[in-house]
Amino acid sequence: MKALLCGALVLLSASAGASAQQRECTKVVISADSDYAPLQWYDGKNLRGASIDIAVAALQAINVPFEVRFVGPFYRVLEEAKSGEIDMVASLKENPERREYLSFVPVPLFANPIAVFVAKDKRFAYAGWNDLIGKKGGVTRGNQFGDGFDAFLAKNLKIEEEQKAYMNFKKIELGRLDYLITGYYSGLIYLRQSGQEDRFMALRPYVAQSDNLIAISKRSPCLKYLPVLEQQLNNMRQKGQFKQILDKHLANF
Repeated sequence: MKALLCGALVLLSASAGASAQQRECTKVVISADSDYAPLQWYDGKNLRGASIDIAVAALQAINVPFEVRFVGPFYRVLEEAKSGEIDMVASLKENPERREYLSFVPVPLFANPIAVFVAKDKRFAYAGWNDLIGKKGGVTRGNQFGDGFDAFLAKNLKIEEEQKAYMNFKKIELGRLDYLITGYYSGLIYLRQSGQEDRFMALRPYVAQSDNLIAISKRSPCLKYLPVLEQQLNNMRQKGQFKQILDKHLANF
């Protein structure tokens, strides 16, 4: 029975992959984490940000139709990428779990440092990962951080998840959390926009600094464009376009 079940699962997986490749790619549906400025965020009407602009520019350059679609919190973006409801995730970190359902374009978009944020009046001694053990931390649901920190977090840290980073900042303010782990730039931008820069701070060193990449769902018929997309992104990177786009968005905050 076990062997029959395993065989059925293999056939089902192969069938799903074949089906994806047989469907026509009429357009690339792009989505991303909607709470991660300046890389990407939702302004109430549209997904915007540096990674969105880069994905759009690359697809326009290779003459592939696209749609930028807001689907909700990041964990929902990942679920829709798994199912093939969206084709492209505009910017995220690569890890073994995500490689099961995403094919990553091996062109780094941005160095994305991940920081520990704390209330200034409740800061604690911090020199590295081990100093987080025994304290209560928060993350945004769906976020993963790279550089081996995710495995350390799962094994050693007490962590609560929320849909949005601001919810965890509020928990710190209420004394329910000791720290929040999130992107350094997105955390600073949130504090700047909310007028709370004098209440919270990012500790050093960063917990991780690995790059963000573009990825395409393995269930997407648009996966065939990955090689030419890689070539186009490399051209853009060599011309300094990534930095120009990121600097433009940073200037808006």
